[in-house]
Amino acid sequence: MQNGNQLLNTGRAYNRGRICEPTDWFEVTQEQVNVFADCTMDRQFIHIDPEAAAKSPFGRTIAHGFLTLSMLAYFSQSFSLSIEGSYMGVNKGFDKVRFVAPVAVGSRIRCHTTVTEIIEKKPGQYDFKMAISLEIEGGDKPALVAEWLSVQMVN
Repeated sequence: MQNGNQLLNTGRAYNRGRICEPTDWFEVTQEQVNVFADCTMDRQFIHIDPEAAAKSPFGRTIAHGFLTLSMLAYFSQSFSLSIEGSYMGVNKGFDKVRFVAPVAVGSRIRCHTTVTEIIEKKPGQYDFKMAISLEIEGGDKPALVAEWLSVQMVN
């Protein structure tokens, strides 16, 4: 994984529209999908049964939408955007999430991120909004698009 620790100027205008380097590719495996299915109790055949899934419109097993969404935690280590002096970051949630295209097991995915907003809500507390797109290698549509919100605390 790329080392993406990028220190940011806290000036809002400087960071608005900042496009981060795409992350490295990550291959989604059947084992990963099976473990996620066990954790979430979502064991629908399209995720865990290759034989049955082959007869579905997808033609093979696919990752859960929420699995692809949860991979943002992993990818965020690559595009880690930090304000100088930051000692803690907190996931605040999403304004928008759309699952656009299924991710077939064996596919490779990577994340594209654009900073859309950084606002100092309180002294030393910065709200981030990022536009996220999860690319599927060779695909014509992203797996998902989202507006991700987080907070950084600064000394």
